[in-house]
Amino acid sequence: MAEHAAGAGTDTRCGFIALIGAPNAGKSTLTNALVGSKVAIVTPKVQTTRTLVRGIAMEGPAQLIFIDTPGIFAPRRRLDRAMVSTAWTGAHDADVVAVLIDAKKGLDEEAEAILNKLDEVRQPKLLILNKVDIVEKEKLLALAQAANERGRFDATFMISALSGSGVADVRKWLAEHVPAGPWHYPEDEVSDAPLRQLAAEITREKLYLKLHQELPYQSTVETETWTERKDGSVRIEQTIYVERESQRKIVLGKSGQSIRAIGEASRRELAEIIEKPVHLFLFVKVREGWGDDPERYRQMGLEFPKE
Repeated sequence: MAEHAAGAGTDTRCGFIALIGAPNAGKSTLTNALVGSKVAIVTPKVQTTRTLVRGIAMEGPAQLIFIDTPGIFAPRRRLDRAMVSTAWTGAHDADVVAVLIDAKKGLDEEAEAILNKLDEVRQPKLLILNKVDIVEKEKLLALAQAANERGRFDATFMISALSGSGVADVRKWLAEHVPAGPWHYPEDEVSDAPLRQLAAEITREKLYLKLHQELPYQSTVETETWTERKDGSVRIEQTIYVERESQRKIVLGKSGQSIRAIGEASRRELAEIIEKPVHLFLFVKVREGWGDDPERYRQMGLEFPKE
């Protein structure tokens, strides 16, 4: 990764911060709040973040690079194991590890499992209790104390990622604790994910928001073509892959209503992000057993588990 020359020779700081936590603890929402821009998809369905999404924020002379890892849970399938392995790798490779706990759920089984493995993490650790606006103060203080007894955290923050309350304090602390050094990215960049990948993630988010009750999360979206047109607009073709014909019918919906609604929601958000008119074409294909195909894992940035 080429380091950016900005700030070289001055008192700049730059560091990678891994956000780890159980599924649906609010990591993607917090990543977006810390960055101040949409870089991670947010849905009510667990396990929608599959790879390490990097969001980039500037705080004074510090560049903060946030790694929104997949949720950590007891894996059952091969895809699950790949995601959990990726999350812990992200934690071990970071400069600071921020552990996010859903204050409403408290120290449930998944949070306990994460705290048990934290001894292996040598980097400075930050405890972030999320969703504190819906929990009584006494319960929060007890939760913070119990987690600190287990995790030996360098600092504790109580926030609401959704409203943004307390997020600025987290950013300020991180800016003071990442290593001194030059920035890795230009200061106006918010993510290092290629636009094609971000476009696929946004369509996947809309897919889940529309169909999360009916569709298993082993569906995936790939951006097949991205064409800049002479009139300044962009033509994007994407394929939604599912594992069975019955799932393909769900995605299409009656008379194609579902796929049209998904496409329109995705097209609107993409046009906003790239600030150009977007022509989005979605196709749905059955790709049986893609959950066992090493090539698909590589495309998602995941390590393919051997067993």
